[in-house]
Formats: sequence, C-alpha cells, structure tokens
Amino acid sequence: MGYKIKFDKFFSYSFSLDCIIFGFQDGQLKVLLIKRAMEPYMGEWAIPGDLLYPEEDLPDAATRILTELTSLEGVLLHQGRTFGKPDRHPQGRVITNAYFALVQIDDIQAKAASWADELRWVPINEIGKLAFDHNEILASTYEILKHKLKSEPVCFDLLPEKFALNEMQQLFDYTFDTNMDKANFRKKIKSIPLVNLHVKQKNVKHRPANLYMFDNDSYEELVKTENYTFKM
Repeated sequence: MGYKIKFDKFFSYSFSLDCIIFGFQDGQLKVLLIKRAMEPYMGEWAIPGDLLYPEEDLPDAATRILTELTSLEGVLLHQGRTFGKPDRHPQGRVITNAYFALVQIDDIQAKAASWADELRWVPINEIGKLAFDHNEILASTYEILKHKLKSEPVCFDLLPEKFALNEMQQLFDYTFDTNMDKANFRKKIKSIPLVNLHVKQKNVKHRPANLYMFDNDSYEELVKTENYTFKM
C-alpha cells in the first residue's frame, strides 16, 4: 500500500506552457502581455499561458494556447527553460515550460480572446509585477534572446524586412543598454551580409536613411566556411 501511495503522487501534477512573444517597435523591445480574466491572479498582467491537455504534444499545445489567448496564428515558437518550483502556482503543483517567438509587431494583429481580457505590448524595461513567477520566466527567456542576438542573425526576425541601420542599432542599444557610437556600430556589423537597396525611408521626421535587407542566401554560404562566425 505504501508503494501505491508514493507511486500515485507522481501522477498528481499539472503541466502548463507560457508563450513569450518579443517584438521591436519605436526603438523599444516589447513583450506581449495579457490581462487575466480568471482566477488565480484575476485582473493582473501575465505572459500568455495555459494548461497542457493530456493528449497534446508540447509544440502543438504552445501553438494552441497562443492562438486561443491572442488570436495569433502561424507564429514560430522556440522552446525555452522549464520552471517547476513546488509553490509557483497557488492551486497546486504546476510545472511550466516557456516558449518564445520573435515577431514584427506591425505585421501581426494580436487580439484578446478566451479568458484574456486585454492585450498590451509593453517595453521590456517597463514591465512591473506579473502573475505567478512570470517575471522570472521572462527574465530567463530574455537572457536566451540576448545570447541569440549576439551569436545568430535573429535580429532580422524583429526588424522590418527593409530597415535602416539606425533601427538595427536601436534594437541592440535598447536590448543591451548601450549607446554605441555610429561608426563603431557600422564596423561591428561589417561582416554581416546586408544589401543596400539605395532606397530612402519615407514618412520619417528625421533625415531619411538608406534601407537595407539581410541577405540570407549569402549568410548561409558564409556559415559553410570554416572561419565565419556571426558575432555582435
């Protein structure tokens, strides 16, 4: 009987998934948050997340949860860390896995649905207290993003397809809390294959700058060489 009780306890946990969606807009890195319309933490801001159904695979569940709460579809989600402190959920033992995505805010239309009462894009440096342990989850996933920004060309998933170099610099300055000299930044990105489109920005208050695109085909060729490493 003792063994049965101990064995049963291993099947008394729940599993959830939380989806951190990063976007870049107006010179700020932002995160998509929902206002909860159900307990626990009703009326508080949180990362979009929900419980996993018993028959679901993790990637399928992450996609479902994000769509149900934000109406977003077709977003490429990447798996992050797992969080499992025994007291992280007030209603019982819930282990959660973080998923994250990088999007271009102006190209998507997020809309609150299900028990998400409201949505808001919040600059990551202005986020206050979140429900559950979501501040910890966000901080951990933000560190993953920063590592990727330094070692992979993921910044182009956040920037418009056609972007100005000052927009690219703003993304890195904001994310890493720096204020790089323009010349130093241009030197830093010299090895990244960018195509100057020789087209100027439109409808901007400052002097229009040239627009660029990331040359992914050239990048794929470069990574095949032994001595090329993406580094910021």
